[in-house]
Amino acid sequence: MIMARGMNHVFLIGALARDPELRYTQSGLAVFEATVAGEDHIVGNDGKERRLPYYHRISMLGKPAEWQGERGYRAGDPVLVEGSLEYNAWDSPEGGKRSIVRVKALRIEQLAAQAPLSEDAGGGVRMAGGMNEVLVVGNLTREPELRYTPGGDAVLSLGLAVNENWTDRSGEKQEKVHWIDVTLWRELAEAMQNLKKGDPVLVKGRLMNESWTDKDGNKRSSTKVEATRVEALSRGAATGSAAATPAAPRQATGSAAYSAPFAGGAGTGNRSGGLDIDQGLNDIPPEEDDMPF
Repeated sequence: MIMARGMNHVFLIGALARDPELRYTQSGLAVFEATVAGEDHIVGNDGKERRLPYYHRISMLGKPAEWQGERGYRAGDPVLVEGSLEYNAWDSPEGGKRSIVRVKALRIEQLAAQAPLSEDAGGGVRMAGGMNEVLVVGNLTREPELRYTPGGDAVLSLGLAVNENWTDRSGEKQEKVHWIDVTLWRELAEAMQNLKKGDPVLVKGRLMNESWTDKDGNKRSSTKVEATRVEALSRGAATGSAAATPAAPRQATGSAAYSAPFAGGAGTGNRSGGLDIDQGLNDIPPEEDDMPF
């Protein structure tokens, strides 16, 4: 099939939840890692404002990582991060496959003004405000799954394959597919339920984390996009790889868009917020020391 030309942008404004870290892999590659924390201030369907905290780990590699490590960032510093979502999978030492979606930082800038900070239950800090925006274009990797919560709210789950192409230092063209999970709520979920596997779509939303405990008692987490707008793209305009996603060719659904209200209204509890406001740093994605770079 023809895959839509990928778009993959993340913009975060927040405070560094703790001191960032510069480390080196066994091969000598520099890795700069930090956690950007803030709050989404959103008015729910009931008219009440809610403050939903976010904690997103960012990473930067190579010489840019070393340069960022020399800037002397400390916990509480307000920063702007421009980057993209990056999917990585590897074999776990315990057996089986593991995967993670992270923010690959392309640019980090310290803000001139110090924003108000909130302290969380884990002893870290977050900005009392900020920016948490994602804009991606890709193809659906599976048929959408529409379900309803016990409170009657519609939820639609999408799998998105976002294509990335670049030329390496030797001049060879490289390609990678980033696999992103997307959640749609209520009217937006019902409006987009007729999308089909393989359809190219644009998704705008916020980045969120979910944490759970698996059947073996291990703490797991995932990063996905909670959509506030979805646009079905024309298949005729798609370009790029012919084999980057397993989605089968289908008729185009045309163009349709719907802007959703805040997903965390009455009856959904923590589901759309991803993190409870008092949970703090214990609920950011865990360190993955065994993840290769």
